[in-house]
Amino acid sequence: MKTLEQRLQRLEDVEAIKVLKAEYCAYCDDHYDPDGIASLFVEHGVWDGGFMGRFEGAEAIRDHFAGVSSIMGFAIHHVTNPLITIAEDDPDAAKGQWYLWQPCTQTTRKNTGIWLAARYRETYVRTDVGWRFVEMIVHPRMFAPYDKGWVEVPFLAGGPRDEDV
Repeated sequence: MKTLEQRLQRLEDVEAIKVLKAEYCAYCDDHYDPDGIASLFVEHGVWDGGFMGRFEGAEAIRDHFAGVSSIMGFAIHHVTNPLITIAEDDPDAAKGQWYLWQPCTQTTRKNTGIWLAARYRETYVRTDVGWRFVEMIVHPRMFAPYDKGWVEVPFLAGGPRDEDV
């Protein structure tokens, strides 16, 4: 049986990870602030967006997000259904899963409104500055044009590229 202190620490850690995720979403919705986003990852962190690319290391993540606002001119990240597990054998490590529902505007598709739905799978580690992402994997489930919807076009061919317009 865990002590009251251990149970309280687990709850505080889960809440801190939720705040970390909220900070990530806020930086993304602030024109994909590259410095802000990169600051949330450990130095060797990984951001893997599937068709959006895989970037290893904080500098590569920063470089990637430095150009995203020219592709996605508007985005609102709605993340829900967090499942966060603190490792039993290492209280400084955790795993998480979230759902993403994101209306956005893709400027490279002539300012096309897009519905994006995905599932995040993440690993975290406690650092001297708090919890940070070790790996964030985005599993896109839908990348559909707003005007046609996901029934008619569940996944735009090629993902976020303008040659498919």
